[in-house]
Amino acid sequence: MPDLNPTPPTETDLRHLRRCVALARQALEAGDEPFGSLLLSAEGKVLFEDRNRVAGGDHTRHPEFEIARWSAEHLSVRERASSTVYTSGEHCPMCAAAHGWVGLGRIVYAASSAQLVTWLTEFSAPPGPVAALPIREVVPGAVVSGPAPELSDEIRELHRRLHAGD
Repeated sequence: MPDLNPTPPTETDLRHLRRCVALARQALEAGDEPFGSLLLSAEGKVLFEDRNRVAGGDHTRHPEFEIARWSAEHLSVRERASSTVYTSGEHCPMCAAAHGWVGLGRIVYAASSAQLVTWLTEFSAPPGPVAALPIREVVPGAVVSGPAPELSDEIRELHRRLHAGD
């Protein structure tokens, strides 16, 4: 069984996670679920960023899945393996599997799936249709950092607003 305890994000990670939270806020303001992600090269260059786009009915339009698709088309195997994915919320099993299949590198998330499940329960929101598994249960060899307690309150508030209809 792999070690399922991720390491905490670094100060550099927090800077990129704050951008993910800003993308999540943009998603919410556009009427979508509040998730945002970005892909960085080994040199720290932002290669791709996106936000959730599931409001149109395609529930595979998660930013982490879009990153996997984009990287498979535009990056070499070596570039994918040395990249870092930053995201406001821990990958769902679909996105974790896509990450593993295309061979992306490290994953850094601001809020864990366990936190999201707790918040949804607090908000009396229905659970998602897919089990909220930690990334390493889906991709045992994944290098993972998170959650970032510094951002938890802000992310929780975005999800509260979504479920309260604010």
